[in-house]
Amino acid sequence: MNRTLHLITKKSILPFMVIAIMFSCQKQKNNSRMNRKVDSLMSLMTIEEKIGQLNLPSAGYFKTGEAASSDIGKKIEQGKVGGLFNIKGAANVREMQRIAMEKSRMKIPLIFGMDVIHGYETVFPIPLGLSCSWDTDLIQQTARMAATEASADGINWGYSPMVDLARDARWGRIAEGSGEDPYLGSRIAEAMVKGYQGNDLSAANTIMACVKHYALYGASEAGRDYNVTDMSHLRMYNDYFPPYKAAVDAGVGSVMASFNEIDGVPATANHWLLTDVLRNEWGFTGMLVSDYTGVSEMVQHGIGDLQTVSARALGAGIDMDMVSEGFLTTLTNSLKEGKITEQQINQACRRVLEAKYKLGLLDDPYRYCNEARAEKEIFTDSNRAFSRSVAAQSFVLLKNQNHLLPLKKQGTIALIGPLADAVENVTGTWSVAARFSESITLRKGLEKATTHQAKVLYAKGSNLYNDAYLEENATPFGKTLHRDKRNADELREEALRVAKQADVIVAALGESAEMTGEASSRTDIGIPDTQVELLKALLNTGKPVVLVLFNGRPMTLKWENEHVPAILDVWFGGSEAGDAIADVLFGEVNPSGKLTTTFPQNIGQVPTYYAQRNTGRPMGKWFEKFRSGYLDVSNDPVYPFGFGLSYAQFEYGEIRLNKTTMTSSDSIMVSIDVTNKGPLDGKEVVQVYLHDEVGSITRPVKELKRFKKIKIKAGETQTVNFILSNKDLSFYKSDLSFGSEPGKFEVFVGGDSQHVKRAEFELK
Repeated sequence: MNRTLHLITKKSILPFMVIAIMFSCQKQKNNSRMNRKVDSLMSLMTIEEKIGQLNLPSAGYFKTGEAASSDIGKKIEQGKVGGLFNIKGAANVREMQRIAMEKSRMKIPLIFGMDVIHGYETVFPIPLGLSCSWDTDLIQQTARMAATEASADGINWGYSPMVDLARDARWGRIAEGSGEDPYLGSRIAEAMVKGYQGNDLSAANTIMACVKHYALYGASEAGRDYNVTDMSHLRMYNDYFPPYKAAVDAGVGSVMASFNEIDGVPATANHWLLTDVLRNEWGFTGMLVSDYTGVSEMVQHGIGDLQTVSARALGAGIDMDMVSEGFLTTLTNSLKEGKITEQQINQACRRVLEAKYKLGLLDDPYRYCNEARAEKEIFTDSNRAFSRSVAAQSFVLLKNQNHLLPLKKQGTIALIGPLADAVENVTGTWSVAARFSESITLRKGLEKATTHQAKVLYAKGSNLYNDAYLEENATPFGKTLHRDKRNADELREEALRVAKQADVIVAALGESAEMTGEASSRTDIGIPDTQVELLKALLNTGKPVVLVLFNGRPMTLKWENEHVPAILDVWFGGSEAGDAIADVLFGEVNPSGKLTTTFPQNIGQVPTYYAQRNTGRPMGKWFEKFRSGYLDVSNDPVYPFGFGLSYAQFEYGEIRLNKTTMTSSDSIMVSIDVTNKGPLDGKEVVQVYLHDEVGSITRPVKELKRFKKIKIKAGETQTVNFILSNKDLSFYKSDLSFGSEPGKFEVFVGGDSQHVKRAEFELK
């Protein structure tokens, strides 16, 4: 029997071994060809031309025919530019590429980058909203579609995914990431890299991904953008590093250094971070780029003048200098003065050329300049339909008292609020290629959905802020809310007149698109006061009120949760947001989103996250003297990590384990029955958490280790199985070695991080 099993095993793995050997041989062949091509180019290049490849300026926007006479055009001719970003359109890209290929001495093609963050012209929900779908296949498809559109328009390098773990909701760039959890963030990082890059980076419909911001940017002190990050190496490795490493393991082609300092050294010049960890520990072989003016900004950090910081950045491992032109203007002198070596310049140049080779540019410089593709593949009806579907799956139902939702398409609906008809805002922050004028607002979505069935009345109700200066700060980049010159009382009175005619009120409130994103930190993360006053007045009418919340961060909604009957968090849903919101409000789509961040009661609880560590005096639910916690509020959040309601009603059975002990070479199966007791089919995200009861270092009270999003028909029960291995029980220890430790583990399964079933097993 043993011999038979052994033979079966050998036969079953043989095809995989053959495939692996073939893949390895092909990879070696490709690398050999790449090395020959790059060696050939570099043997003919001057030092100045090699340094030119390291220069990445922002192109801006040129009209046809302007590029050649511009300062950028002249530098390209002189071999002083390796790539460009912020240029849009296949024709414009072709024109710039033509200068490099016809007028520069070496005729090395440029690489073209853009912030393709959550879609291109077809825009998907902001990344924080997208993460709330908990559907990595869906997320991978959004990246695939974004790459298809961007590559059709000349772009071959996207500055995404942003994988910074964020647990402080004051930080505006929390909107660009996947929330507070390293495991979920890692799975989303992998999905996005695979979506952008596909199976063949040289294919004309893929783009090179750029994981950012490496590293720890999401933990900036006080939630203030660009600020200092200071944490232990244990926290780095266990909490903040995993999503970056997951992207590297998935084969990401490039990495962007972050603005913050780490251990007193800015990331852009941090050799330990960029070389010791990223390259030597994790095996990253791709291209490293600074963030926008990240090199020159180190002068303000106080670690040297432009020549000094440029030399430090190159020595730390940076290959391309974005915008600063510190490399271009100082590296020649630094080489002469012995502050850098020719080998360092050669290594950086080689990585830039290798990236261009992998993208197929060295074989066909114009492969991404297909205007016919651009006309057929960008912002198509099918792409927009997909965006609508994705958006609806990202929304999170936070409250639904007495089953107010879904609404019926009948009677009169009052749509009120400054975000109800904000066409420039529905795509959210970092939607640089969006067609604002063609986006679907909530007003348009409701009116389309209720044609000939219900009447929709609209009133703005309030401005975003009472203070015009604050509103101006919150609506840059053309994302105006068209401020109403009437005062708050006049706007509110008009809204109440409309509300009195209605059977139900839909209040569209929250943040504008640019109240989150870069340089959009807030010390008050609640709904602005004038909007809250409007909401209170609407509630006082006695009519049922549905709060449709637009936001790019966890907000303080304690009062709203206590007083508003129904709350639907729609983030910023992208190009088709209005139709998607209508789909969920009217029950065409059953909401299935779950929070990927914790919503605090007030700003004083920030930073807050579910995976806390116990102290010697652990926190309880309510205040106890001489225990961790607060005098003035309970220690619970308003909404915990993983939380989200449905029009269905899910009930969890008890956890079943296939064994109660396991070894480090073994695995354990966790099973649970989930029943849909509601009248509608629905999707549920089943979440598995672990707690290591005793460790050599303190361990979080819960850590997400698995999740599955499943569809359950009304009245149906499904058994959900999860396999946990030794890797899931492992962590970085005090000496930064990675492994598990014997002992007891608690396993929790449920629909969010608080409402869970519990079981226990032991690792021998």
